[in-house]
Amino acid sequence: MRRSTMELPPSIEKWTKEDVRKWLITVVKVHETYADKFCEEEVSGDSLVVFEKKDILDMGINHGPAVKIKLYLESLKEESQHESQFPPYVKNWTKEQVNQWLLQHVRVYSKYAERLQEEDVSGDCLVCFKKQDFLDLDLKSGPAVKILAELRQLYKKPEPTLQPILHTNTDQKESPKPTQPEMGLAQAIAIKQPDSDYKTESKADKMVQNESEKAQLPFQKVSEKEGIQQPKATGTIVTTDIPKITVEIQKTLDNLLKDDLKIFHFYLQEYTKSKHKPISRGKLEGKDTMDTTRLMTDHYGSKEALQVTRDILKEINQQELARQLEKNIGPLEQKSLSKDVLKKEANQGDKLKNLLTCGGNSLDNYNHFIVVVNKSSPEQVQYLQFLSKLKPFCVLDFDPNSVAPGGLCHSYRESRVANLHTPSQYQGQTDSVIKSLNLYKQTSWVFCNGRHDLDDDSNKELDYRNWLRKSCKDVEELVSFISNPDVLLRGGSLIIFLLLSPVYTEKDPIFDIYKSFIKQTKEESIITICDSQGMYEKWRELVQEKCDSDIDQRSIYELTLSEVNGTVMALGPFNQSSERLLPSSGSSFVVLKQKDEDLLTALDILCLNQCENTIDENSSEFDDHRIRVEEEFFKGGKVKWWNFYFCDKDKEKPFVKRDKYENVKKMIKSQWRESKNMCALLNLFHHPGCGGTTLAMHVMWDLRQEFRCAVLKDNALPKKEVAIQVSTLMKLESEKPFPVLLFVDDSKETENPHELVNCIRRAVEYGLNMNVGDAPNCKVIILNCVRSHSPKEQYKQHNPGQSQYIIASLTQEEQKEFEKKLKELQETHEKPENFYSFMIMKSNFDKKYIKDLARNTLENFDNSSKKARLFAFLALLNTHVAESEISLSLCQDFLGMKMIHWRGDSVMGRMEPYSNFLIMDTVEDLGGYKGIRILHHSIASACLEELERSYSLRVSDITMEMLHCDLFFSVGVVKHRFMRSIQQMLIERQRKKDGDEREPFSPLIGTIHKDQGRKTVQEIFVKASSRFVTSASIPQALARYLYIKESDFPEALQWAEKAKNIKQNPYTFDTIGQIHKSNLKSNNHREKQETSRNPEDLNTNIQIANNAITAFKRAQELANEEDEPETEAADDESDDKSEDYPRKSYNVYGYVGVLDIAFLVFEILSRLPFFEESDPMKKRYLQSFLKKTIKITSVHKEDNEINNRYVEIIKEREQFLQSLKSEVKDIFELLVFYFTNIKANTSKLDFRAIVSVLFKKYVALFCTTSEEMKNEQQCNPHLNLEIDIEERRLFLEKNHADTFAGILQHLDNPAVEIERITECYAFLQQQQFINQKQKTKETINYILSNIVLFLLKRKSKLVKSYRYLTDLLLKTLQEVGLQYPFPDPYYLALLLLWPSPGQENTAIETYVRAIRKSKRLILSFRIRNTIAHLYLGKEEGLKRLVSKRQLDENFKEMRRDNLAQLWQSGDIFKNKAIINRLHRVSGTTEQGEVFANHGKVKIPVRPALIASIRSGASTEKVSFYLGFAINGPLAYDIQYED
Repeated sequence: MRRSTMELPPSIEKWTKEDVRKWLITVVKVHETYADKFCEEEVSGDSLVVFEKKDILDMGINHGPAVKIKLYLESLKEESQHESQFPPYVKNWTKEQVNQWLLQHVRVYSKYAERLQEEDVSGDCLVCFKKQDFLDLDLKSGPAVKILAELRQLYKKPEPTLQPILHTNTDQKESPKPTQPEMGLAQAIAIKQPDSDYKTESKADKMVQNESEKAQLPFQKVSEKEGIQQPKATGTIVTTDIPKITVEIQKTLDNLLKDDLKIFHFYLQEYTKSKHKPISRGKLEGKDTMDTTRLMTDHYGSKEALQVTRDILKEINQQELARQLEKNIGPLEQKSLSKDVLKKEANQGDKLKNLLTCGGNSLDNYNHFIVVVNKSSPEQVQYLQFLSKLKPFCVLDFDPNSVAPGGLCHSYRESRVANLHTPSQYQGQTDSVIKSLNLYKQTSWVFCNGRHDLDDDSNKELDYRNWLRKSCKDVEELVSFISNPDVLLRGGSLIIFLLLSPVYTEKDPIFDIYKSFIKQTKEESIITICDSQGMYEKWRELVQEKCDSDIDQRSIYELTLSEVNGTVMALGPFNQSSERLLPSSGSSFVVLKQKDEDLLTALDILCLNQCENTIDENSSEFDDHRIRVEEEFFKGGKVKWWNFYFCDKDKEKPFVKRDKYENVKKMIKSQWRESKNMCALLNLFHHPGCGGTTLAMHVMWDLRQEFRCAVLKDNALPKKEVAIQVSTLMKLESEKPFPVLLFVDDSKETENPHELVNCIRRAVEYGLNMNVGDAPNCKVIILNCVRSHSPKEQYKQHNPGQSQYIIASLTQEEQKEFEKKLKELQETHEKPENFYSFMIMKSNFDKKYIKDLARNTLENFDNSSKKARLFAFLALLNTHVAESEISLSLCQDFLGMKMIHWRGDSVMGRMEPYSNFLIMDTVEDLGGYKGIRILHHSIASACLEELERSYSLRVSDITMEMLHCDLFFSVGVVKHRFMRSIQQMLIERQRKKDGDEREPFSPLIGTIHKDQGRKTVQEIFVKASSRFVTSASIPQALARYLYIKESDFPEALQWAEKAKNIKQNPYTFDTIGQIHKSNLKSNNHREKQETSRNPEDLNTNIQIANNAITAFKRAQELANEEDEPETEAADDESDDKSEDYPRKSYNVYGYVGVLDIAFLVFEILSRLPFFEESDPMKKRYLQSFLKKTIKITSVHKEDNEINNRYVEIIKEREQFLQSLKSEVKDIFELLVFYFTNIKANTSKLDFRAIVSVLFKKYVALFCTTSEEMKNEQQCNPHLNLEIDIEERRLFLEKNHADTFAGILQHLDNPAVEIERITECYAFLQQQQFINQKQKTKETINYILSNIVLFLLKRKSKLVKSYRYLTDLLLKTLQEVGLQYPFPDPYYLALLLLWPSPGQENTAIETYVRAIRKSKRLILSFRIRNTIAHLYLGKEEGLKRLVSKRQLDENFKEMRRDNLAQLWQSGDIFKNKAIINRLHRVSGTTEQGEVFANHGKVKIPVRPALIASIRSGASTEKVSFYLGFAINGPLAYDIQYED
């Protein structure tokens, strides 16, 4: 009887070989075949005890079990029990699961994972491995250390999900079976022997297999999928075709796992591509690889059997085996394949090109590509570089590991920019989504089923059931957004389904999204690219069955990914050099990388080698391109870099230089050499259409070797972000900076670009670590092109050294140059006299020439025809709106062309004879589309004049006709810019010629008012209002017209109310307030002139004032709630004589409006008989009444009917009137508070001056003199306590310490002051207060004074402990709740309760949000620079608060202005002393917002510099330093982990 495990002899030396075997099986738990090997080699205990790992390996034991045996042996010798330091589930992993974990989670090279699987490294072996064991398996140190580190991290993470490896490598085999007889090649060739031989061999195989399975029963950790490994065949190479093919088929099938062979059998019995019937199931049942090979070659013949094997391997996702099979059969067998198959494969390359290019050779036939992709492997990703060439509009990715190394997204981001999004980010207003996600500019990579690099449950991958319920709706809404014609023009986009892993069933998220796309768009715009034919067949079946659609003509499935990649990369366009060059220091050049250019979304960069090596210059294609580009420009198209390139190539035909060319060039160079400013603004004023933009670009072209040149193409980006991009361009790929020349073409945003200048100056001055010698190169020259109706006058108002002007008039020398150019054009072009833009300039802008052109072209103008009406619309738009056009598709719709498709039909053809005046441009909006406009501004104006002169067609008639056309305002047409242009034409005001003020109305409305008056103007606005039903701007503009021009306040109010009902924003309410204010001013002015008194006028005025204050208050409330100013109300204003609402100044118009009304009321009251200001006693009555110290009935007055009626009215309005004084005082305090906490923007109107004037009026009306106060004290002596209290409060007020903001200012003052302040508050804390509000305020101030005192004088006896202050604050927070009107207590919560590292304080997020909701805090602070008074340090308690003053102490030797530069640039945080003092916080950016992460708590934080956050709303991991400002925590020095 054999002994049990417990009966093993205690001394290992006494073990027999049977004991060793038992120990291996029961304790070490290795496979019986390995234990038997020890027994066969007669290894007893006294031998085992001296065994090393090499001795075990020498016995033929694989590396995995050998390491495990050796470790258990060492534990046995040390009389200890082996304990794993890893989670228990790891030991249960099979070798396949270890392989999966290494590939999917550790991300090691596949060859390393395969090596471990070959050596039988299962989980119980892996936990025994040390670094040297990995090295012995030929792994490098890096992967070895990484694997061990990841193993140790498993305890800190949830159990990883292991997915089956879809791409089985040819080297993946089963665990060795020493008892398995080796099969030679001769046996394999003998495959042609009779059936009986095969059956005998098959039975032998089965016997071995059965024995193997029995041996594995006690060991559940061994994979149930393991089959029998067939060693590689060895022997003499057989040259006969048929035997060689047969051998290779069997060798390939030998590499399949047992379960995979069953799947192969299943597909084989369903194979229908052959003319032969499929092999029946009965014949295949139980067959091994040799039997299977024999059946196939007998049934199909050797050559076709090879093709069948290849097809099925691809279908079951065994691409590697299929490729290896093709490689092994060699050229001879390749020739044996079906000619039809080869032909089909060759055609797939052409088919792919046709699908991507619409039958051409260039990808630019489509405006955008949308890619939908499922899970990929690292092996596939290497062949997907073509996505970088496509630069997709967006990628819908169903692989949660895509962003990790080895993933598709990670690979794409190595060469191009992609913003990482979720489907839910595509919800909201179309324009705002496009702007926030940076659509069209950078690829949007959307994770449609989780993202595993983010440690968040919400980003986990979902199974189909949960995905359908939780995520499907968001992804479908994303598809709907993409399919919207206002986002991507129909027919201009191609949707590519890139299937890299199989889709077995309709219950797959990617199939649901396919169905969503075919619901939203035409199937012709969807193509499929599959990694294998098998994958495609299943996909096609699903689409056919569930969507009733045949996708063969739109699918690619026989090309390898490498072939797909090569085919796409070979396609055009080649419109830029492969290596774009920029100038650099020392006359050197650097390469502009594609990814860097992607990041500079605001800039169109002009390179040194622009246009070079893109088209073969000896080809006819180049000549045709030149003719086409030149004709387009001379007709009136926008100048392109190509125009200058062509002239440089042909020196005999230079580009015509305007007379001011040299002046502008010298001005730029002079500023570069002599200006001390890091950013200089140069203005070029010009008449519209006189060549100003062309001149500026010509100068840039010729200076591209001396400057890094760029055009600002996106005026919508924040100026700070543009500044960051310009600074980046300056130092791109270079250690030393290089000067930048930035061209800013005229737009509303940049007419006064001082803010841009300041932002660039700060970014350049403080954002570069430069040496003294680099200073001349650290310069940005902004060449600002400004369209103007009086360029010469504007030039005179500016510094001549920084301005130039160009007018619609040529010098004699210029006229000669244009004559010469005309002769050149006559030699190379047909009918250059039709190049009207050129001919207008050649004629020296001759008005008669332009007038004759218009008259001749418009002869027999028939306004009843559609083409005539369309031309009139264009003339009106192009005259009044710069850069306006009508989209090509909208023109086609208007002309009825989409119903007719005869050959050669075009918009230009339909518009004859007017088409000579028209040109088609590409509009860089909504990703780019074609638009039609009139060639030249002066032609458009002349045509309008001709239509009125000869055909009595006024601009008002054309405007009404345009507004009458239903098509322009119907749903589903591309009309975004067109509708915006119509609105601009009606409401956008221009600046006056003699200053910065604006005209009261748009030029069009001004003209119609002048010629036809109110009736026509009102009719147009009423009609426009019915068209733009969701726009508040139109009724607002009509309201302004009525109250400014007509003084019709009642009707103006009706239209203002309509605007408010459409959109309640600060501007619609402000317009209502302005109407009331104008009405009140008008009444006040009239009443001053009247001698008689009418008490009813007072009643009316008080009601108007009440309405005005209500409107202004609501306007201010809405302004406080907005994160960003509304962009729609571009024409709203705060005052009837001021310019538009300033967008970036202090948004306190509502407060100022209330003050204006209050003082108008005070003025009206001061004219009443019993309140007359000229009489001191009556003035005292007015003061006392407004201070609520006396009632109106107590005021002394004559008893008459008028006075009695006044008293009745005032009694009715007493509450409103007596609230004004306290309201005014509160607003003054609030405004002072704001001025203290915000960095002022000096480029905008300084409201402090306005507030100062109004405050003087307040003092004159309400404040008693010091002498009057002393007299009052003598008459009414106070008690001592009351005197002490009042004395301390006066001290606090005198030292600006009676407010929270004032105490913060003492951080920069001597400690003695704050010590006295703290003592005062300590005294006040001991008193019993009746007024709870006053007590709360003083408690809050007391806590802050303690913090400031601690920072200035830690050892002061007055400083309370951190615990005391925290307890007092928590008590106060409970009393005030979350609705306290001031942010003060919540700011203290940030200082005292911010969580330490490792802590989770969920309440802190609540207090951050409470700060933002504080009623008295202007929430427009959110988009402005607030001051951080304190920063988060590394210590605990009060010591962790660090003031700016304490940080500045590290720079005592530095000049104050240099130190200020460090703070403004953010470089202060790169200093070692600062880094050592402050604590760096970890966080994330999500949808453009920053969060500080403490455990699972996400605390919202605002970036101190908005430009420090990348645009595109990408979700990324970041870290930063934390500052505490009055509007919440600020993130400084934000660093991205990538």
